[in-house]
Order: sequence, then structure tokens, then C-alpha cells
Amino acid sequence: MSVRLVQPAVAVPALNEYAAAGAPVGALEAAALALRRDLKLAFRKPAQLVQPLAFFALVTMLFPLAISPELAQLRQVAPGALWAAALLASLLAFEFLFRDDALDGTLEQYVLSGQSLTALLFAKTLAHWLLTGVPLACMTPFAALSLGAPTSALPGISAAVVLGSITLSLIGSIGAGITLGIKRSSALLSLLTLPLSLPVLIFGARATQLAIAGGALVAPLELLAALAVLGVTLAPLAAAAAVRISLE
Repeated sequence: MSVRLVQPAVAVPALNEYAAAGAPVGALEAAALALRRDLKLAFRKPAQLVQPLAFFALVTMLFPLAISPELAQLRQVAPGALWAAALLASLLAFEFLFRDDALDGTLEQYVLSGQSLTALLFAKTLAHWLLTGVPLACMTPFAALSLGAPTSALPGISAAVVLGSITLSLIGSIGAGITLGIKRSSALLSLLTLPLSLPVLIFGARATQLAIAGGALVAPLELLAALAVLGVTLAPLAAAAAVRISLE
């Protein structure tokens, strides 16, 4: 993909306001401006925000109807149903992570701005998690109750979804960067991200199972936290490298 130059005032208005005022913009400040920009733009397209949440709600509500209303059977399938629905709902939002900014030239301006592309893309990934991962974690208790989970298990299940969704968003940023220059990249993006997401699915389902059974779920939560830390450390660097290659 060739690099297209667009008007900076259109692509990165917040950074240009600071530059026009003569104020130096550091990496953290630039990332904060990018995060604020993405959050504002996201609420202008409510359909993209609602789609993953609606999918998650529909899948978890259909399981009791398709399997059995018996509480024992629902609790057996609850871990797999919750995490499969959460993973697939996250995949729906990965396609929009960098696509719009690539189309309007914002990503090219990020590359040419002299700021850390890694920090800017991490800010975009954080915005994605705040708009998808956090709402999914808030919906999880209601979905778990519909699948027969006891109320005592809800804090542990929610904690697992919060930790797992962080890693899923970071994995999605790598896949979105790799497939940035490919038309109709939804299928390829899913094929790239699903294998990397399997550890999150396994440990998350195990934590949910232990929470429902009343067991100790510290070990799977620690593994999910370790995956999140590893993702925060490596994923922004990989995403920045992938975006640079896709824009060349």
C-alpha cells in the first residue's frame, strides 16, 4: 500500500492543535490524545459498539433454549458457552480496529508525526478494550446467571473476563495490523487470531468452571494475568511493525 499524504488537521487534529500552539507533545501525551479521539469517534458509530454486545447476549441466551433448562446441565456448558461467545464477539470488533484510520489517512499521519507509533497503537488498542472488553465484562454476570451460575461465582467470572479481554484486544491489534492492506480481510483476521486466543479460552473457561464449582480459581486467574502482561509487553511492538509493513 502506498503512503498517502492527507491534511494533518483532518487526520490528527488534537496533535496539530498542540503543535500550532508551540507546545511539545510527548509520547504519553500523544497517546492520551489518540485515546480521547478514538473514544469520541466510536460513539458516533453506535452500531459498531452494539454489534459485539448484541452477539454475546444472543449467543448466551440461546444456549439454555437449545440445550436444556435443567440447572445441572447449564452449569456444565456455561464455561465453554461464555468464553466461546466472548471470543467470537471480540472477533467482530477486530476488523474495525485500524481499518477506518487506514482509509482516511490517520495511520500514515501517525507514522509521519515523529511520535512513537507503538504508543499510539497501544492507545487505540486500549480504546478498543474500553469499548468492547469492559462492556462484555459488565454483561458477563447477567449471561452467567442465564446459564445457571450461582451468584457467588459472579465476581470470579467477571475478573476472568476482564483479564482475558485485555489479551484478546492485544492479540486482535496484531492481527488487524497484519491484515491492514488486504481487502475483505475478515476471514484471514479470524484465522490469525483464533489460534493465538486459545490459551485465553482455555484458562478463562477453567477459571469459570472453578468459580461455578466453588473451587480455588487463583491459578487460572494468575495465568490470565500473565498472558495480559505478556501481551502488553509485546503486542504493541508487533502491531506497530505490522502497520509499518502494511503501509509500505
